[in-house]
Amino acid sequence: MSKIIVKESALIDDMMGEMKEKRKRNHFIKELSRSKTGMTGMIIIAIFLIFGIFGSLITPFDPNYSDLSKKLLPPMSENHLLGTDQLGRDVLSRIIDGTKVSLIIGISTVVISGLIGTFIGIIAGYFRGWIDTIIMRIVDVQLSFPFILLVLVINALIGMGLKNIILSLVIAGWVIYARVIRSEVLALREKEFILSCVATGVPNWEIIVKHILPNLFTPVIVLSSLQVATFIIAEASVSFIGFGVQPPQAAWGNMLNEGKDYIFSAWWLITFPGIAIVITALGVNLFGDWLRDRLDPEMEND
Repeated sequence: MSKIIVKESALIDDMMGEMKEKRKRNHFIKELSRSKTGMTGMIIIAIFLIFGIFGSLITPFDPNYSDLSKKLLPPMSENHLLGTDQLGRDVLSRIIDGTKVSLIIGISTVVISGLIGTFIGIIAGYFRGWIDTIIMRIVDVQLSFPFILLVLVINALIGMGLKNIILSLVIAGWVIYARVIRSEVLALREKEFILSCVATGVPNWEIIVKHILPNLFTPVIVLSSLQVATFIIAEASVSFIGFGVQPPQAAWGNMLNEGKDYIFSAWWLITFPGIAIVITALGVNLFGDWLRDRLDPEMEND
């Protein structure tokens, strides 16, 4: 009889937990729909994801197909909505195809640098002492260099290409996560529930996994949402200079690089890729700002 009661109690707890999570999701979606900032950012991100994932099915022309007889056609000419470039390639198709590069770089660099930076930040903040001192001095030295300059130097050393630009962005970007997460862990380290675990002899790994990590979810998500735009702009900057993604692969940065020589005779070659970069970065930042306000514990309590 007692076993049946325990099972029923566990089943009820599971159902209550599912209902609570469903209410949270519905509340989150409702708040997002009420926010013009968050909704605008979400729509832009959704379009960005659709172009990045299904770009090959959406592009009106082959982005790498060149037809010199149709070079430098202005927008709205011969079915080319945004015109053609100096090799007769469709600009709209190349912008859509370039979204895939930005999507790969934005997501992969955020995930990899986030994992590395979070792990290092936890180690520094939780164990403190000489480990914290060494890690933070490395972080301070790296942060003393401008982000874009550091990415350029690393990329010049390791070579060009998509994989190398991702690697250079990860090397330059993990320090932001490490510093933010360290400060969060230092604050959590002094909380009563953590001190109680330490006093009762709970192993450090169990404290980190079960009590520290769940409380880092919000700052990591918010920071990652804002870092995506930073990495996309950094990739475009490096590709514009010629150290990033190489032709004929379409990327917004190298499209700007190829079009800069035609700035007065074919303005659309740099205008439309530039607009794509601005709109994407704006959308990510708008959603990131809303998400930061939404997940801020102090604002939730108000």
